[in-house]
Amino acid sequence: MPIHAGMAAYKNRQEYKPCIEKVRTIEQGSNESKFCLYSHAGTHVDAPYHMLEKGYKLEEIPLHKMYGKCKVLDLQDVEDYIEVKHIEKYDLKSGDFVFLKTRNSLDNDFNFQFIYLSPEAAQYLVSKGVEVIGIDALSIERNCPQHTTHHILLEHDILVVEGLRLKEVPEGEYTSIIAPLPIVGGDGSPARVLLIKD
Repeated sequence: MPIHAGMAAYKNRQEYKPCIEKVRTIEQGSNESKFCLYSHAGTHVDAPYHMLEKGYKLEEIPLHKMYGKCKVLDLQDVEDYIEVKHIEKYDLKSGDFVFLKTRNSLDNDFNFQFIYLSPEAAQYLVSKGVEVIGIDALSIERNCPQHTTHHILLEHDILVVEGLRLKEVPEGEYTSIIAPLPIVGGDGSPARVLLIKD
């Protein structure tokens, strides 16, 4: 997701929007800016520490979780939440990165009824041994104070990527590069996520 002051923010909370300020201009020698950025803004990675007090932090994410074979699943027909029946038809293997493409990718503004992953489907992905799970919503679950889906995934060492933009991405197999900032002690970071067609 492009990062700018008017970008979609979780539940439209103003404190989650970035603050970008130009501090130098060409006339002063060079264009330079400073910005204040919420750790879970836009396309971002959740480090396990986001939900687990003893989970590893951003700078400790193993490199093999940031580069690997990725399967994009087209689930645009899902109307509310992703269930096991929506994903069990796919040939998912241990170590796969799995990106969930839903109608969320069509939203430019925050949609309070965004498509999310059910705890049961999260448990199914755990059973398949996937390495990374990504979704095109700013959260992988909706209105769940216990953060059940996050816990299921992160407690089983599945890295979570949220806020993907998959509108123009066809279903299929890719190589994915996931590049969060290595913020020391960080719980999450905006990331550039690339898909390279195999």
